[in-house]
Amino acid sequence: MGFLDFCSNLCGWQQLHDHHHLDTRKIRSRQLKTVEIKVKIDCEGCERKVRKSVEGMKGVTNVEIDPKQSKLTVTGYVDPNKVLRRVRYRTGKRADLWPYIPYDVVPHPYAPGAYDKRAPPGYVRNALDDPQVAPLARATSFEVKTTTAFSDDNPNACVVM
Repeated sequence: MGFLDFCSNLCGWQQLHDHHHLDTRKIRSRQLKTVEIKVKIDCEGCERKVRKSVEGMKGVTNVEIDPKQSKLTVTGYVDPNKVLRRVRYRTGKRADLWPYIPYDVVPHPYAPGAYDKRAPPGYVRNALDDPQVAPLARATSFEVKTTTAFSDDNPNACVVM
């Protein structure tokens, strides 16, 4: 507690101080998010346009663009839907939230609905969120038992079913 805080408490300006304290607590409660957006980037001009559309937003701390994957990554205290609307409005391009996840996360990456030819290398479509495709992309308990019965890491892991 500094000298000015001490003096303000003596003078009875506690309400003003508490109100300011609530505002800073409200700002800190927002979480740092990483928003990934799929947007077609053909040239350096497109890249510049997409970067400028997002850099001016309040709360943005970092903007990364990967033109080979057509991927925009925005880090900051932002709402994903607001970032998506801003990119669509300012650039006039079709933009969607990043629909891909690493193929290591999905138990069956080549199941119908999960495999996508247009996905970047090492990625598949996020099929676990889609209720129609999720049963095909998930492993059943029988599959888990049979695939973990033998392990290359532990040759003594043979389990009798």
